[in-house]
Amino acid sequence: MTSEHAIELSHVAKTYRGKVHALRGVDMRVARGEVFGLLGPNGAGKSTLVKILMTVIRPTRCEGSMLGHRIGHKPTLGRVGYLPEHHQFPDYLTGAQVLHYFGALAKTPRRVRKKRVGELLDLVGMTRWRSKKLGSYSKGMRQRIGVAQALINDPELVLLDEPTDGVDPVGRRDIRAIIARLRDDGKTVFLNSHLLSELEMVCDRVAILVQGQIHQQGTIDELTADQHRYLIQVGASDLERSEQIAGAIMAEGVSRGEETSTLVLDTTDAERIQPVIDALRGASITIEAIRTHRPSLEDLFMRAVIDPETGKEHGPGAAENTRPRVQA
Repeated sequence: MTSEHAIELSHVAKTYRGKVHALRGVDMRVARGEVFGLLGPNGAGKSTLVKILMTVIRPTRCEGSMLGHRIGHKPTLGRVGYLPEHHQFPDYLTGAQVLHYFGALAKTPRRVRKKRVGELLDLVGMTRWRSKKLGSYSKGMRQRIGVAQALINDPELVLLDEPTDGVDPVGRRDIRAIIARLRDDGKTVFLNSHLLSELEMVCDRVAILVQGQIHQQGTIDELTADQHRYLIQVGASDLERSEQIAGAIMAEGVSRGEETSTLVLDTTDAERIQPVIDALRGASITIEAIRTHRPSLEDLFMRAVIDPETGKEHGPGAAENTRPRVQA
């Protein structure tokens, strides 16, 4: 029976030279047909995890499967597309030659390969430059070719490590559209990116990796379920009086927002804020706006990477002379 997960990982660890812990017991599930985003600060272990999946790096410990087979099963890699973070294609090859070359490595038949090269160059907007050598390409153009080569074998699972790195806003929009199309075609996309807004727009679920461990994973709504708020914007001269009125009614859960003249009501219950609205209007306070607020992916990320004890950002994940910590 086919597993409902494209990737299932348990207790994934990688220790370099016996003392540098790059990964410390990663547990992760990626469902088939979803776009899954892995984010974390530099040095958190994101690329190391992807390289373990692709057998580029040998793990210290790894339990799990990819596309229904154990991690490291060589035939399964033929069903996976991969774009490394810092890929380097020979400058003397043209864009079309790069795709033919990687298609041949993936044992894609020449007849099929010839058709797919044209389709993929069109998909990534590189048809006009198909016969130009990569030495004349910009970084963004190289990245487009990189995305195309990850798709040359028509993979079931696509691993993209920083796919929009060096790409201009138009190119990032195009790559998002490609990822959405892959999902619509039933493919699974696993991507790393430090551009949080990009992940938030395209991912079904995300995981936050901090110091080699998964801090959180789930949909944005799941990860922020208990953090939704109501925001009430009033005039600047009315803010202090509005806070006193709201505080007297709700007793707790009332604060000032970061935005100018905004009250934050710590509740998702619309009925609970009605008395506050009535009281503010009864006091002749003009309500300029009322809206709900959900923390962004950036908010979640910053909470995860800031050490609550020091108030500073956690260092890179490769920590020396420490034992792996148990995940919560």
